[in-house]
Amino acid sequence: MPLAQPRTEAIPDADLGPQLLRLAREAIAHHLGLGPAPVADAHPALGERGATFVTLTVAGEMRGSVGSMRRTRSLAADVVANAIAACQDPRFPALDAAAFAQAGIEVSLLDEPEFIDFADEADLLRQLRPHQDGVMLFAGCRGVTLLPAMWAQLPRPELFLAALKEKAGIPLERPVDGLMAARYGVSTWRSAS
Repeated sequence: MPLAQPRTEAIPDADLGPQLLRLAREAIAHHLGLGPAPVADAHPALGERGATFVTLTVAGEMRGSVGSMRRTRSLAADVVANAIAACQDPRFPALDAAAFAQAGIEVSLLDEPEFIDFADEADLLRQLRPHQDGVMLFAGCRGVTLLPAMWAQLPRPELFLAALKEKAGIPLERPVDGLMAARYGVSTWRSAS
């Protein structure tokens, strides 16, 4: 596979989403021994670097969600790797063939993150845009993120930030001074089983 180029499209075209969903489904099927290895189509964006999250649901319940916060490999390779990792997400039972037959797949393509300049936690909270921003929080060399879809469960900025801190293992009472934060948008596609 040729070296991945930086993704230049600001908004993916309508053909990209279905191809990402197909790649994710084929990667999981191959991993479970149910089909051949996935093959990327000739869509030019698939060879460019991209960062994705793949989320699996069965009967409306999450069964895995794994992704990349940085664009380090081609979009096709990223979605394939994250799809396989999502079906082995250690927070949930491993996806088997029976669950896969009922699984819904969601692929989120992350936009380039924009770092947020903030003076203190209150300033950061004022700058967050509920139901729009995915947020990355960096503490030293550790980074965590929550996708924009998480605003449905955490509708207030203080709840969203508390969940990020918890995910990063940062005590909730610790102020975010000295931490870094970034926001990003996503393009998301979903498929039922």
